[in-house]
Amino acid sequence: MIFEKLNKLSFVSNYKRIMPYVKPYWGRALLALLITIPIGSMDAVIAWVLKPYMDIVMIEKSIRATSFIPVLIVIFSLTQSFLNYAATYLNAWVGNRITMDLKYDLFQKMMRCEPAFFDTSTSGDIQFRFNNDVDLACNGLLRNLKMFTTRLFSSISLIFVLFYNSWQLAILALVVLLGALYPLATVRRKIDGIMKDTVFSGARVMTHYNEAFTGNRIISSYNLYDYQRLVFKDTLRHVFKLGMKMTKKTGLMSPMMHFIISLGIAGVIWLGSWLIVHNQLTPGGFVSFITALLMLYHPIKAIGSNFTNVQMALMAMERVFELMGRTPAITNQQNAYAVPSKIKTIQYKDVSFSYQTGQPVLHHINLDIPVGKTTAFVGPSGGGKTTLVNLLPRFYDVSDGTVLIDGKDIRTLDLDALRDKIAIVFQDNFLFAGTIRQNILLGSPNASEEHIRRAVQSACLEDFIQSLPQGLDTEIGERGILLSGGQKQRVAIARAFLKNAPIVILDEATSALDNQAEAIVQQALNNLMADRTVLVIAHRLSTIRHADKIVVVSQGQIQEEGTHEELLSDSSSLYAALWRAQIN
Repeated sequence: MIFEKLNKLSFVSNYKRIMPYVKPYWGRALLALLITIPIGSMDAVIAWVLKPYMDIVMIEKSIRATSFIPVLIVIFSLTQSFLNYAATYLNAWVGNRITMDLKYDLFQKMMRCEPAFFDTSTSGDIQFRFNNDVDLACNGLLRNLKMFTTRLFSSISLIFVLFYNSWQLAILALVVLLGALYPLATVRRKIDGIMKDTVFSGARVMTHYNEAFTGNRIISSYNLYDYQRLVFKDTLRHVFKLGMKMTKKTGLMSPMMHFIISLGIAGVIWLGSWLIVHNQLTPGGFVSFITALLMLYHPIKAIGSNFTNVQMALMAMERVFELMGRTPAITNQQNAYAVPSKIKTIQYKDVSFSYQTGQPVLHHINLDIPVGKTTAFVGPSGGGKTTLVNLLPRFYDVSDGTVLIDGKDIRTLDLDALRDKIAIVFQDNFLFAGTIRQNILLGSPNASEEHIRRAVQSACLEDFIQSLPQGLDTEIGERGILLSGGQKQRVAIARAFLKNAPIVILDEATSALDNQAEAIVQQALNNLMADRTVLVIAHRLSTIRHADKIVVVSQGQIQEEGTHEELLSDSSSLYAALWRAQIN
């Protein structure tokens, strides 16, 4: 599971890690930060001016000397509102740009992840880790950075007003403030595990939506509505329980802080009354102090309800940078060799492989792949055929032994250059949303119209394309849903033609097609296979009877090798048994 144990990182540490993403926009980010200084400091103005205002009005019974103060308060409040809007806009701009850059880098990171990473992850995991976590982290942390800096300067200025009016009351107020903040110190420890479970449950919910979308025809054809509804309801029930558990852990925090602060206010009123009676504090000074204290305490009371969101944002940032720091299992070695322009030999030497430790899938494979010829891999399902072939483009790395091209371990070859030499046609080829032309051009983005035409012709797509009103520019929908299986296969073959790689892998490319579609696709495949090194994984033995070499794979081992005729000459061979089972 990809939700591994998270490192304990501090608030400051997270901001240090995000700073390289802030740097390109430091001018606006700094301006947004600087604006928070007057925004916060202006909070103290209202509290400060109340002292002379109240003393003059209440004691001297005069309003002439203070008539400007209400106007001053309005001007300061208007200025503060404008600056607050400017800071919000700048923070949103910087935050969205950072979010965009992080998502871009994470998307590149995701594309370089090895297949094994995706084998153990759900679509919900991927979407949550690579998309939602970035939104939560950036929006949460940057929004709270503005709140933090604004409250910091507001608190400093308000504390100054407190001491200006009465140092005795100020000390009492600050002691209570520290006591109110103490519960926050234990929150992370209480909710750490719950938050990780909540994220996992959120990913499960997304997985349900994705499966309902991609598997809608299975759900309809098998009437799985009740089954899917109950599974989804169970997941939602689990999310609800986690939410209630979170409330139990954090729900008392805000009321507790509110109660402690109320004690502080009560103590200040009691001590302030005593100071006024003994002429150590003016009524105006007391009103100014109470106003500053309430302005200082109010956001502190609100922190309890917001602190969980802050912690969620911090943990999301940790997960984001955990992914950013992840090194793919399949990477280039330093000083990787170039792949030869003309490959002479392909060899498997004593190759073993396991997806999971202690559960070997391939055992000591030794095999020579004839270059420029067709090698077919056949055998019972689950015997290791696809795994064996997937080692050549380094979808996985061998556990033991080596795969060699011209005597060099493929792990020492440049990975992108190696895969440039290989074109693959899968059983269920993935087509991207867009047009037929766009999907074919993935084989060679700069191909000319003439090259595209030849690829279409060789893939037996010409008649089909001509029957479409928009021809090559016809939209095919997400995953090519608007095309039949045979049409999708031929688009994939045209893409492989355009790539023009010297090595072609055909992974049961016709096994899911009907006889008519198979005949057309097989002709397209025969065109693709000409003058290339071809590795065919076949279920229907009739499609590979003319292969130059047939390798029978069973239980992770090579059981037999030879041509069709050679393998059939031994009636006791596994290949002969498979052949008899298919023709009878």
